[in-house]
This record gives sequence, structure tokens and C-alpha cells, in this order.
Amino acid sequence: MKICSVNLRPMKVIVAVFLVGIMLFGLFTITKTQSVYFGYTARSVPIYCVETSEKKVALSFDAAWGSDKTNQIIEICKANNIEVTFFLVGFWVDANPDKVKAIYDAGFDIGTHSETHPQMSKLSAVQMENELTTSCGKISAITGQKVRFFRPPYGDYNNLLLQTASNLGLQTIQWSVDTLDWKGLSASQILTRVEQGLDDGAIILCHNNSDHIVEALPELIGMIKSKGYSLVKMSNLVYENSYTIDNNGVQHKN
Repeated sequence: MKICSVNLRPMKVIVAVFLVGIMLFGLFTITKTQSVYFGYTARSVPIYCVETSEKKVALSFDAAWGSDKTNQIIEICKANNIEVTFFLVGFWVDANPDKVKAIYDAGFDIGTHSETHPQMSKLSAVQMENELTTSCGKISAITGQKVRFFRPPYGDYNNLLLQTASNLGLQTIQWSVDTLDWKGLSASQILTRVEQGLDDGAIILCHNNSDHIVEALPELIGMIKSKGYSLVKMSNLVYENSYTIDNNGVQHKN
């Protein structure tokens, strides 16, 4: 009896082509904060800046230690008719509920900067969730509003942190322009750094109690406006739904 034989070489070629196709498809699949590579989840990326055709940028202030300049920052921003975003640590909220209320009453966005300002990539999922839910709860108790944004302390993150934040309805926000004001840079040095990094959809990082922020702020706002940019709070820059984030952290509207 003759046994049928099958030439396996064409089948191997077909399988190889099929697998390559799947890998190429996975390579370009990006879903919100993470890219998928043929069964392998690549490093997730938060939002560093936003692709937009409008000339607008977001000025943001992290608040962890110190608060004595906060009211001045609020008044300067109000006097210049701009809206900004504050990222607050939970223990700062505890110590300054009146200032949290003043930030909210000024019409600015408030995001969480964690509860205790730890290096969050070293925490467990449960610890991460506690940092976020506790701090958000404190902010919401004062403002009556759900917190939408999160900025990781030290800019430190991993996939687990981004996924945990996303599960809690938080968008993780980094920055594309770092003033380095916390290093004690002068007002003119801060101004130069922002001017060099300014672009449509930029997110600018400042700190509410840095040495020269009050001195620098009016000049900073004036310079940004002189270049035709409007300064908006995060909710007027970042897309809330139907978006992708590329590997450089640029948020694109679908």
C-alpha cells in the first residue's frame, strides 16, 4: 500500500509568513498607555505632551513641601487670566485645606501627586492603589469633584502603576518642559528653559514653593503669551477619551 507523502516546505513558508504578519500587526497596535508586541506587553507610557493644531500649553505646579507662595501663584494666574493645574500630595492637602479650596475656587484643575510622595514603582499594586485612592479622596472631599489626573512623584513609573491609575480612572501626566525650578534656578534661567522647550501641546512642570517661582511667573506667562500661546488647565489640553499615546509620550486624538 502506498503511503501519501506531503511536502512540508510550502507549509513552513506559509506559517512563517503568517507569524511575521501577526508580529507586524502587534508592533503597531497601541492602546492608550501601552503597546502590544505579539503576546508581549512593552513598557507603558504616560502623557508627556499633546498633539494639537491649537497654540496652547498647560502650566502645572507640583505641591508637596511648602505652601507659603501658593496664594501668590493663584493671584498672579488670575490677574493674567490664565488657568493652570496643581498636583497635590495627600499630606499637603491635610496641612492646607484652605489653599486646596482656593485653587479649586480659582477654576484650576487639581490632580493627585500621591499620598506620601514615595517612589511608586517600588510599591505593590495594593500600596499604589492606596496612595491614589487616599489622596484623591482627600481632594474630592474639599472640591466635591472627581480627580482625573495623576502625576507620579519623581516622574517615576512602571506598567503596574500606569495600569493601576488607569483602573481608577486617572490619566497619568508627565511633562515635556522641566523648569528645574526646584534646583534654585533664577527667574531668567527658568524663562530660558521654558522658551527653548515651548511647542504646541507642551506640558510645563513647575513647583509651588521653589525659590524663584513667584518672581519668574509673570515673566513666564508674558513670554508664552507673546509667542501666541494660550495657557490652559490640563482638562482643556489632554484628551479624555478615544486617544492613543505613542512611544514618545505624545497623546494623539483618534
